Amino acid sequence: MTKQFMHLSIHEGRIAEFERTARTMCVRCQDETGALAYSWFLSDDRKRRRLVELYTDAKAATAHLTGPVVRDLVPKLLQSADVTGFEVNGDPGPEATIILRGFGAEIFKHWLSMSR
Repeated sequence: MTKQFMHLSIHEGRIAEFERTARTMCVRCQDETGALAYSWFLSDDRKRRRLVELYTDAKAATAHLTGPVVRDLVPKLLQSADVTGFEVNGDPGPEATIILRGFGAEIFKHWLSMSR
């Protein structure tokens, strides 16, 4: 399982445009096999957003990163926002790792856990 955290800062006057694109991304991710969660979070001033993504495995993460949501909509999203941080927890696999690092992601491989 991989979990991704992307932090974005919205350009001045571009909040509405950003929100339209983010909503479209969220809807389209519903059709992706292995996409467990695609959740947007909002700062109090509405100028900063955090996207949290959860995928079943490296295959699902790679499919997302090479699919239409990223290919078609991420460039549009980045016209209205800057990525200010990007972290990945888990092993996204070799192909996704290359793509994610291209976006500036820092990857944290699993080390130790306890869960219920």
